[in-house]
Amino acid sequence: MIVTTTPSVEGKKIVEYRGIVFGEVISGVDMIKDFAAGLTNIFGGRSNTYEEELMTARATALAELEQRAAQTGANAVVGVDIDYEVLGGNNGMLMVTASGTAVVVE
Repeated sequence: MIVTTTPSVEGKKIVEYRGIVFGEVISGVDMIKDFAAGLTNIFGGRSNTYEEELMTARATALAELEQRAAQTGANAVVGVDIDYEVLGGNNGMLMVTASGTAVVVE
């Protein structure tokens, strides 16, 4: 499966459009990760716990996007966009959404 943010696949011709597909993940950030991130905030540096959570959520959303595209018979997804949001009363939830157009290329 080719997945790209560009509107086409270089060297390939889009022969069929199969529709817009999505992959969504909503992930909770637990108290331990929140505490570790708070320490990083106090002492400076990068928050590895949040970065790992973000990378995992993004990879899962993209995998779900690919799976849904494959279910339509597509062999590529073009125009992929990834969005990030925080949700919940205390911003304790991370939402990652990947969307794109499922296509058949030859």
